[in-house]
Amino acid sequence: MSGKEEDHKPHYHGHRDRLRDRLLTRGGDSLSDYEVLEFLLFGAQPRGDTKPLAKTLLAEFGSLSGVLTASPEALARVPGMGKVSVAALSIVPEAAARLAREQMIEAPEISAWDKLLDYCRITMAHEPVEQFRLLFLDKRNRVIADEVQQQGTIDHTPVYTREVVKRALELGAAALILVHNHPSGEPQPSAADIAMTEELREAAEKLGIVIHDHLVIGRGGHASFRAMGLL
Repeated sequence: MSGKEEDHKPHYHGHRDRLRDRLLTRGGDSLSDYEVLEFLLFGAQPRGDTKPLAKTLLAEFGSLSGVLTASPEALARVPGMGKVSVAALSIVPEAAARLAREQMIEAPEISAWDKLLDYCRITMAHEPVEQFRLLFLDKRNRVIADEVQQQGTIDHTPVYTREVVKRALELGAAALILVHNHPSGEPQPSAADIAMTEELREAAEKLGIVIHDHLVIGRGGHASFRAMGLL
């Protein structure tokens, strides 16, 4: 390619090449949040400078996490975000959730709490309504099933003790970990959470099924019934 042709090469090509080189030689930590978004948008927008759009997204949603957990409808309202760009960003949390789930399930036992918490935070911390999830464990404390039993409203999820116990027996589970989220962001258990957990514990105990913990997930962290002395 001649020098004249190089002069007419759009400036963003050199920028993209430099970002790729930096990622490969210095790792992902060398990239700022807007540069991570630029990378994700490169495939969706092969032409043009994606830096302004990346910075607009951060300003609109407040953080990289806010962008990547925003609904497709919210992303689509940002000028410059077409269907392909929305899809490129929306697939990221799904990929992260699947990776975290595989790492959790492949762990030799559920005592790998960091992997369990990573998975729960990724899948539940930003849900707009309450969700009640059950992790069924075998006698060696390995995950044999991970299921969402109920979805509710912004501040309530109906939990049916009979259905929980019935499903545990169907799967031959020896133990359970209960998980639900608080869309308000605060993970502090409510009085209803505590009463429901005690009802489940009593019902499961009669059938030889142990409830190891009940985790409440919020954007601001998590609460463990076991650690709080509630189980």
